[in-house]
Amino acid sequence: MFEFAEVGQQIDKETYKTQLPALREALLGTQLDLFQAARFPVLILIGGIDGAGKGETVNKINEWMDPRHIGTHAFDEQASEEESRRPAMWRYWRALPTRGEIGIYFGSWYRAPVMRHTYGEIGDAELAQSMDEIVRLERMLVDEGVLVLKFWLHLSKDMQKARIEKLESNPKTRWRVTAEEKKGLKNYDAFKRSAGMALQATSLAGAPWIIVEGFDANYRNLTVAQHILKAIRERLDHPEKTPREFNVPPLLKAIDHVNPLEKLDLALKLDDKSYDKKLEELQGKLNKLTRRPGFRKRGLICVFEGVDAAGKGGTIRRITQAIDARIYRIVPISAPTDEERAQPYLWRFWRRVPPRGKITIFDRSWYGRVLVERVEGFCEEYDWMRAYGEINDFEAQLAKQGYLVAKFWLQITPEEQLKRFEERQNTPYKRFKITEEDWRNRNKWDDYQSAARDMVERTSTEIAPWTLVEANDKNHARIKVLKTLCELIEKAI
Repeated sequence: MFEFAEVGQQIDKETYKTQLPALREALLGTQLDLFQAARFPVLILIGGIDGAGKGETVNKINEWMDPRHIGTHAFDEQASEEESRRPAMWRYWRALPTRGEIGIYFGSWYRAPVMRHTYGEIGDAELAQSMDEIVRLERMLVDEGVLVLKFWLHLSKDMQKARIEKLESNPKTRWRVTAEEKKGLKNYDAFKRSAGMALQATSLAGAPWIIVEGFDANYRNLTVAQHILKAIRERLDHPEKTPREFNVPPLLKAIDHVNPLEKLDLALKLDDKSYDKKLEELQGKLNKLTRRPGFRKRGLICVFEGVDAAGKGGTIRRITQAIDARIYRIVPISAPTDEERAQPYLWRFWRRVPPRGKITIFDRSWYGRVLVERVEGFCEEYDWMRAYGEINDFEAQLAKQGYLVAKFWLQITPEEQLKRFEERQNTPYKRFKITEEDWRNRNKWDDYQSAARDMVERTSTEIAPWTLVEANDKNHARIKVLKTLCELIEKAI
């Protein structure tokens, strides 16, 4: 697939000088329109052969456009200490551009798997698996409205060798030839094969690879800049929604109309004496488990979802009472901020993933997309339908990196909810816990129960299963959650 990028394409100096002024003016004007409209972000991935001019091209982009609204990120193959304590994709998510801005990634999520395959650390099957994960990620970014532009700058083996020899022959440029580049030349054929497999597997309709020959700087720089200009301009000039497949099959109730949540035995109770004894026992066990050396290699993410007034807050407090305040963080999730709305949906959750050895407890979570956003119509059907797969991918990446994901759905009856609502409303220090929205949501009880059923069915996986908690009795619910957490951590470490 690299044949047309090995023919020595060039642009003479006069043509370059003639085209450049108009191109720069158009780039700046388009960037200003992008910034003012703030409708979508632009993510530019730059990859390619060593010596093909990746750095020079990115420098030109920053020179020809306004660098104040361009975030350029070079991701080393070796993650930093902070990055190595979190999932591999964390560093890419936290650097995503916001709407109206441009982000440029050197290397990006492609570099590590391609290089590992080049040097025989992984085989074809593992490379293909990595590319499948990348395809799902990029498809999600495109669906979220990100304009993804991927450039592969290429050189033939002879061109790469000639470039290195030319630089080494001049004392003033000899320093630019690194040991890594020499190693790359030695392994050129293997790298080209690995890159070809990666590009073929990940050239999507919404995020295709653009292969540019890097032999001539004039040709390379103009070609990349023209592609960027055209892509942004077309998106700005056609504000209609990106075409989507709206023929999404409906989610139907089971033939017997049985919801697993309705099968929970909500009459389960635990007397106060037994509760106090088990609470002390399980809190002590949880404390010891989180202090073990093996836990420092893990990260724990707890997700609490459930019916309004089901007791999420009280249950969370029983967990935090048991562990060192220095290792946990509670994240209450409400409506997204303006900053969060300007990013892909999962961004605000990725940035809160804890380092290994720490705990993050989400009071509400990324499941809001398939619950409240679905029921209240805050997103389109296409968006919440695709969210099931995106959430499963997110949790799979966490598990792959050694994180434990504990998900709890707390269920109560409508009668118990009404009782708790009235108690909150009539108790001065609890009034803050009840809102008009809570009362309004009671009228959509069946809709929320249907959404919860679909959520559990589609996202309760082997690596991150849902624990359904009978929560009419708070004593029973808290003990079940603590017991589940202890068993999960104990099994893992």
